[in-house]
Amino acid sequence: MQHLKKASSKLKGSMKKRKSRKLRDQEDMQKIAKSAPSKPVPRGFKVVERYPLYEPFAHVAIVQNPKTGEYKYILDELQLDALEQGIYNRVLDILLAEIESPKEEIDDPRRFFATEARQIVDKYRISLGWLPDVSWYKILYHAERDLVGFGRIDPLMRDPNIEDISCDGVKKPVYIWHRKFESIETNLVFHEDSELDNMVVKLVHMAGKHVSSAFPIVDASLPGKHRLAVCYRREITPFGTAFTIRKFREDPYSIIDLINLGTFSEGMAAYFWLCLENRASIMVLGGTAAGKTTALNALACLIKPGSKLITIEETAELNLSHENWVSLIARRSYGLGENQTGEVTLFDLVKTSMRHRPDVLVVGEIRGNEAYVLFQAMATGHGGMSTMHAEDIDSAVKRLTQKPMNIAPAYIPLLNIVLSVQRVHLKLEGETKALRRVMEINEVANYEDYRLIFKWNAAKDDYALTFNDSVMLPFISERTGLSDKDLREEIEQRRRVLHWMREQNIRSYRDVAAVIAEYYARPDEFYTKVGLREVEPLATTRHS
Repeated sequence: MQHLKKASSKLKGSMKKRKSRKLRDQEDMQKIAKSAPSKPVPRGFKVVERYPLYEPFAHVAIVQNPKTGEYKYILDELQLDALEQGIYNRVLDILLAEIESPKEEIDDPRRFFATEARQIVDKYRISLGWLPDVSWYKILYHAERDLVGFGRIDPLMRDPNIEDISCDGVKKPVYIWHRKFESIETNLVFHEDSELDNMVVKLVHMAGKHVSSAFPIVDASLPGKHRLAVCYRREITPFGTAFTIRKFREDPYSIIDLINLGTFSEGMAAYFWLCLENRASIMVLGGTAAGKTTALNALACLIKPGSKLITIEETAELNLSHENWVSLIARRSYGLGENQTGEVTLFDLVKTSMRHRPDVLVVGEIRGNEAYVLFQAMATGHGGMSTMHAEDIDSAVKRLTQKPMNIAPAYIPLLNIVLSVQRVHLKLEGETKALRRVMEINEVANYEDYRLIFKWNAAKDDYALTFNDSVMLPFISERTGLSDKDLREEIEQRRRVLHWMREQNIRSYRDVAAVIAEYYARPDEFYTKVGLREVEPLATTRHS
């Protein structure tokens, strides 16, 4: 009994210590926030938006020059003074020597590091020299940023509004692509070659790859699936090391998100839902950063639950909700020069995937001889989805039928549906915004015989639909025994399901997949349960 009382007393004491430490931490954070000087706004600019990236250490101010309309991204990050920097350098050496790698895989390396680093710093704090608590928090922040984070660009990686981060070389400002303000210059600059080179080498190593003067080009996936492209040193870039990071959304856009954003209409999504159920092959076209992969990922939400999916990519970007999903990633060679030892190409992966009996084969992007195997797979009855850099269906077919793809014109009809996505600028609510829209959807009847099903109307920002020349509906009708009228009613019914999800704010890709699974399991009961009311007809559907 006495033993239990002692244990209880120890536990209470430990909890009190934790609470008091938590309160001290909160108070110290408030002190840091109050004492931190904010970055001065460039002369002639005014602040249009300000928000935190990592309280209280990093904030951002978006500023604009009223005369030119130019925006700038001002990163405001707490810096170490000379005394703090000296102790920080010593702390870094101690942490590198004392922190042991975890014996088991951990979900959050940052949290593990923060806990371990704090304990080690507390142990050596007195011998390192006196500093106020506020300074130690700053030192621990910079240690976490530089050792387990992304270095100087770590605050940018924390900004959910940033899609891309790019650096064109030494003494050049880092640029970002902001969801609201598009491409804007930041106040972050790498002044020395060594500083930029060391950070990029660290990023490449985080991705599990190697970069050097012998191998100056790297394309890899960072932790969190962010895509990294590097041109190292001045081997191929006269301004010094250049890199671009395309950030990966932790919560990817679902088909409902893209309907809400206006990229798709409800009728369009319902049409794809029916076609994918019947193993239609789909290709998404568009330029760089037009939203091809996002659209492909969202369409995959509509594939029937239980289907076996195999995705094939050079760097992992797709994130599907299906349980029965195999992700295959290409691998670069280990050899030098013409010796391609260990290389696994997209072509190899597409061939291998056929042995895994997929229902749907998804190729992240086709650009070479893997296109031939993909079309062979579609010829054997597999569903196929892919993206390709092209403006419209005519230019896409020209690319497919020329080197290096060399698809015979007779194989082109195996591609059932082609949609093109573009980034457009529209004036909404008094301001011009960059938005992504599906420009048109074509069905392939034959080589050079394409049937327009959906077309975007720029003046009204809506989608006009016609099924009069459709070749997919007669094909599905023949396979299922349903009449043309039945299929149109089925598309309308599915559109109402999508509309109901929008009304209920069911938008997460996993939640959308769960609703679709329930719809397939009990369509009539589901339709009655949700009590869908009549909505506007399918013929023309505005995105809003």
